[in-house]
Amino acid sequence: MIKVAILDDYQNAFENIIEIENYKDKYDFKIFNEPFLSEAEASVALEEFDALLIMRERTSITKSLIESLPNLKYLMTSGMRNNAIDLEVTKRKNIVVCGTEINSNPTAELAWTLILGLARNLKQEVDNMFQGYWQTSIGLELKGKMLGLIGLGKIGTQMAKIAQAFGMQVSAWSENLDLTHANKMGVLPMSKEDLIANSDIISIHVVLGGRYKNLITQKEFKLMKKTAFLINTSRGPIINELDLIKALEDETIAGAGLDVYDKEPLPQDHKLRFLPNALLLPHLGYVTVENYALFYTQMLESLESCIAGKPIRTIT
Repeated sequence: MIKVAILDDYQNAFENIIEIENYKDKYDFKIFNEPFLSEAEASVALEEFDALLIMRERTSITKSLIESLPNLKYLMTSGMRNNAIDLEVTKRKNIVVCGTEINSNPTAELAWTLILGLARNLKQEVDNMFQGYWQTSIGLELKGKMLGLIGLGKIGTQMAKIAQAFGMQVSAWSENLDLTHANKMGVLPMSKEDLIANSDIISIHVVLGGRYKNLITQKEFKLMKKTAFLINTSRGPIINELDLIKALEDETIAGAGLDVYDKEPLPQDHKLRFLPNALLLPHLGYVTVENYALFYTQMLESLESCIAGKPIRTIT
């Protein structure tokens, strides 16, 4: 019997998507619904398992954790990229790592939820409705405003199309911006400084790496319009979190819509939770029924292929 741990299944989705009874003769599943409080706790809880099914960048699969799991042979992750896995160690220990497909459209959809939420003061108005108040703020129209996209890949491109449907101007910057694609999309290429200074809304859609860590700091906040909104559905460390908190406290910018953070889950006493001009979501970007069905179905499919000696969708 192969022991399989399903990690960080916050909504207990695995049991609703997978017919576990169909696999009871082959796999012994255990579902972990809560994040581990420490690596030491994870090490003890996972010591006996042969395979881990993990959600991208939730539990960190570090060198020390991997080396503490003597039975681990297979690691199935959502998505085809997971920076939380030490792939050098998995390769050295002959642990097979496989990924899944992922729908990118939910992240773009959520980014627009944050944009519209900030523009129309939805957090304030929803709270006030439940307290018996009526029309306590005045919102902003998007038509004619400029959306500045940091990144014009799959998600950035979707963002541009939606912005244009709203009648917005769209500009973009990244280290490797495809000027031909930008021109085809009707998106104005800009320098990073010009985009930050001229955009009414800035939305981040680049992959976290050395060149994009701390991309937005106090220096950039000082360049932004006082009325600007900053949206991050990519990765927390792209924005310097301490500088963001200060910019929001000082009202250097009008607000921020965030789905990602330096530390996740976001601690209950974190300062961001108490700022009225911060609209916060608990990393819901890819959390949809369609994506979860894709993840867990393909994770099991990949695990079956590994056991058969013909792994698919491998990550190296």
